[in-house]
Formats: sequence, C-alpha cells, structure tokens
Amino acid sequence: MSSSKPHQTLLILDFGSQVTQLIARRVRESGVYCEIHPFDKATPEFLSQFAPAAIILSGGPASVHEDDSPAVNPAVFAQGVPVLGICYGEQTLCAVLGGAVEPGQLREFGRSEITLTKESPLFAGFGGVGHKETVWMSHGDKITALPPGFEAVAISEGSPFAAIANEARRIYGVQFHPEVAHTPRGRDILRNFTHGIAGLSGDWTMAAFRAEAIARIRAQVGQGRVICGLSGGVDSSVAAVLIHEAIGDQLTCVFVDTGLMRRNEASEVVSLFRDHYNIPLVHVDAGDLFLGALQGVSDPETKRKIIGRLFVETFDAEAAKIGGADFLAQGTLYPDVIESVSARGGPSAVIKSHHNVGGLPERMKMKLVEPLRELFKDEVRVLGRELGLPPAFVGRHPFPGPGLAIRIPGEITREAVAILQHADAVWLDEIRKAGLYDEIWQAFAVLLPVRTVGVMGDARTYERVLALRAVTSTDGMTADMYEFPWETLGRAATRIVNEVKGVNRVVYDITSKPPGTIEWE
Repeated sequence: MSSSKPHQTLLILDFGSQVTQLIARRVRESGVYCEIHPFDKATPEFLSQFAPAAIILSGGPASVHEDDSPAVNPAVFAQGVPVLGICYGEQTLCAVLGGAVEPGQLREFGRSEITLTKESPLFAGFGGVGHKETVWMSHGDKITALPPGFEAVAISEGSPFAAIANEARRIYGVQFHPEVAHTPRGRDILRNFTHGIAGLSGDWTMAAFRAEAIARIRAQVGQGRVICGLSGGVDSSVAAVLIHEAIGDQLTCVFVDTGLMRRNEASEVVSLFRDHYNIPLVHVDAGDLFLGALQGVSDPETKRKIIGRLFVETFDAEAAKIGGADFLAQGTLYPDVIESVSARGGPSAVIKSHHNVGGLPERMKMKLVEPLRELFKDEVRVLGRELGLPPAFVGRHPFPGPGLAIRIPGEITREAVAILQHADAVWLDEIRKAGLYDEIWQAFAVLLPVRTVGVMGDARTYERVLALRAVTSTDGMTADMYEFPWETLGRAATRIVNEVKGVNRVVYDITSKPPGTIEWE
C-alpha cells in the first residue's frame, strides 16, 4: 500500500489482540478504508510511504512493563495525524511518551462502567461530564502516570485513566475495547475519532472498490490469460465474476468437483457460470482422485495439505490443456492474509494452510490474481450484490475450501461422504423452511467418528452420530451459537434419523467461536 491509494486510509497497528480485525470492520462500516499491519512495521520509511490519515494502536496480550514487550515506534507520533490507542495501545503510547504503567492491583475483565470527567471530541454526543457509559474492559496492568500534555477524560472503578487525551496533538487512548459488541456505543466512539477528530469523509464504497478493482485487474493482467479455481463458494464466485467483467474471455474458470462438495452443489455452480454468466468453464470431475488420496488419512491438517496439493496439480494440468495461463485467480480474503502472519511478523498458528497466501509454489509458472484480498467476508457479499449475482447465491453460508473433508473427523470414505451430504441437505432444508437461513452466518452438519447403539422400530442399530452446528456472526472472526426453537431442532433431527441411513443419533453443538479458533476438525 502506498500514498497513491485513491482513498483516505487509516492504519491499524496490530499488537496481537484477538479482536484487531473487529477494529477494521467497525472503521470500514463507517466508510473509511483501513489496513492492519504488524506494530513493528511502523518504521519512518513505511509510514512515509503509507501516508496514513489516522492511526489506531490495537490491544494485545503483553505487559508494557515486561522485558521485550512490543512498543509503538515514536515515529508514529511524528506523523502529525490523529492517533488512538486501544487497551494495550493506550498503555504503550503512555510508556513511550513519558507516562508510567504498572501491574494493577485490581484487574478489569468484562463489562465495566466509565464516567466522563472532561469534555472531549472523542465522546461527542455522549451527554457531557458526569455521563456514565457501559464498556468492555480486558486488562490487568494499570496506567499510573500520564505523559506530559495528557489528561484524563474518563475514569472507571479500576482505572483513573480509562480514557485520556492530548487534544493539542490529537492523541487519544482508551483502556476499554470500543470495537466489540459488548461496548454498546463503541461504534460512536470510533466514528468520533475517524470522522470528527481525523476529519475523514468516509469515501470508501463498494461501487468505488468495484471500479478500482477492475482497473487493477486490467493493469495487472494486460493481454494475459487467467485461470480461476472455483470452489463453489461465494468468495471464488465473486472473484470470477469480477475478473470476467474486467477481462472477458481472457478468463477461464476451472471447477474441480472434489467429491467433497455439498449435495447438488456441482450442478448449481456449473449452471450459474455457464448459463447465467456465459463464462468459459471447465468442469473437472475429480472425486475419485481426491477420495483415493484421502483414503486412510485421519489427521485434519494432512487432509488439508493433500487437498491443496491436488488442487494445484489439477490447475496445472487444466492450464496446459487450454494452452497455458499466465495467472491463477483465487478468492483470498483479508482475514486469510492477516491470519497467515502473526502480529510479530512471523507465521501464525496454522489456520489458512489450504490457501496460497503469499504466493504459489516456485514450480508453478503463473502469478496470483487476488482481487478480493482487501475485503472481509461480509464485504464480499456486498460486492456480489453490486455485481448482480443471484441473492440466494450471494447469501449462501460459508463453505471451507477443503469441503466436507474437515467435517468428517477421522477417515473419509464414500459412505461417510454420502451420509454427510444427505444429512447436511436435510439440516439446511429445515432451516430454510423455518425462515431462519438468512439469520444464521453458518450452519452445517458434522459426521462424528462415533457409533452408538439404538433401537429403531423392533431392531437394534449400531450407527453413526451426527452433530449439527449453527452460529451467528458478521465477519466470521467471532461467532455465537444460534438459539434454535426446539421444534425446529426436533424436526431436523427426526428427519435425519428417519431419512439418512447410517445415522441413529443427532446432537446439537452449542459452543461459540471465540476469536482465533477454527471450525470443526
């Protein structure tokens, strides 16, 4: 990213918080384009090139007073742009600018109440001095002295400096997390910072992104040929339609039917792209290849790597058949990019191993085209609607790249795949009939490697256990269980046991998805 970006851009420096991406989502919701970068990337050279209009310092798990704790580069404050430190971000800015941070005697985790003690544009519209506001705290250390020029603008029971400000330099800090839903007016605080204090206009829209992405694709590809791997999901489909709008028949889509797709998904994808969009499409029926390679494999990460390798090999082979391709397009999203690099700049825990984030293997001659690399999942849906994709397709629940392979813990067999496809179809059908599909971020079934004894009619059975899951979310980074009416769950379970041969027990997974976790494996 450079200062040539045609939007006012906010920079988020990541100190390792599990909810840093939520800061970006809240900022983008107000029309401000932003990017997340590791805290130690903020060198004078980088800041000069990036030219941020404002900067936010995220939270993080470290303690400022400990050795080797991450610290904000003083160059951040030399930019002359507004800065907001959140939780650890507030503490590190205090430490660097001459304040003091010590281990707290009273930790604050969870809901807390702050009281405004001084007028500040950060809390414009909140009711003024004396107003009390519910916020979400998550800290053990405590600021004990402010840097020169700073003053407290809010306090809490556990912190005399719950919010601080240096109005002259437009540098602010809050000890709580405005980005999480548990701070009810957190969006207002962030908007006060971006639009009020920083004066950003909110000039980033999906229509503008569409036009700019098309121009970038044309500039990158030129007269080259692009092969796009369709997975059947929203991301790759939106990427394909966007690229086709940019370069037309220079694009050929390759849909690899791994045999691990949802029921009837292959025919739906082929129909959409061949009939609705008339996009050149190669349909590769590779179910035997993938299922054969996965035979006897139980480890989920090994499954992912096998599937990723076979995808690459399949693309290589299909590219050769159509006369070669210069570029490989894929639906990489911004969370894929962020989760592949930790806050300290190194590889993160294995999460996106089935993506080619960072580049393709050296043996492949193609270059990557990733037009959605800057977007979150919900933004991709907005772009899909902007491009005219059918609403039912754009609104489909997310589906993992490795397909049903990671929803069958243990060994994968044709029988297990068939059972899961049938059960998953019944589950989604019942959700749609109840009118709940669009309220849910993701719903799916998992075929557990467990058998139970049961009695059906007059016969004893020894069959599989199926788990049902449904969660609500906005961006997929955090999720809460969906509280189904019991009658809906009952109908789905009854149908599955009656209609799906091989299943005699159904359970419902009520766990939530905290930041950083991944789905069933």
